[in-house]
Amino acid sequence: MKIFKEVSLYFITSTVTAWYPVFTSDGYFDIVIESLKYCRENKGLKIYAYVIMLNHIHLIVSTDKEDIQELSNTIRDFKRFTSRQLTKCLENDGGKVALDLFKRAAAEDGRDNRYRLWQAGFHPKTILRESFCRQKFDYIHQNPVRKGYVLKPEYWYYSSAGYYGDAVNIPLRVDNIFE
Repeated sequence: MKIFKEVSLYFITSTVTAWYPVFTSDGYFDIVIESLKYCRENKGLKIYAYVIMLNHIHLIVSTDKEDIQELSNTIRDFKRFTSRQLTKCLENDGGKVALDLFKRAAAEDGRDNRYRLWQAGFHPKTILRESFCRQKFDYIHQNPVRKGYVLKPEYWYYSSAGYYGDAVNIPLRVDNIFE
C-alpha cells in the first residue's frame, strides 16, 4: 500500500446527536457528499474511504499539510456547514422531533448555537500500520452490511465501496488508497 507510507492517515467518525437517524433521504445524504467534495477541492482533504450511515459517518482521510490541526479545522467547518444545511432541510420538511432534539442539545452546550446536529469531536485515530488501515477500510465498507441495509458493501450507494468495486455511478470519488 504505497499511500500508507507517504502520508499520515486518520480514521475518523462523526455522529449525529443522540444517534438520531437524519440521513433518510437522498437530499440529506447529498448535503454531506457535496460538502465532502468541497473539502477535497478547496481545503486539501484527501478521502480514501467513507461511508455515510443514517446517523453517523466514517472516513479514512489525510490532509495536504499533514497536520492534525488542519484536519480538525476542516472537519469543524464541514460539520458547521452540514449542520446548518441539514437543519434548514429539517425545518422545510417539518422534522420537528429532530429539531427539538438538536435544540435541546444546543441549549445544554451553553453556546449561542440554535441547534447541535453533530456530537462534539470527530475521534481521529492515527493509522500507523497497514493492518490497522485494512481493518478500518473493511469496517467502513462492511458497516451497511452489518446493519442489514444491503447484502454487499458496493450496494450501499453512499460509500466508497462502489469506487473500489468498479461501480459506474459513484456520488463521491475517492483518492485510491491502493495506488
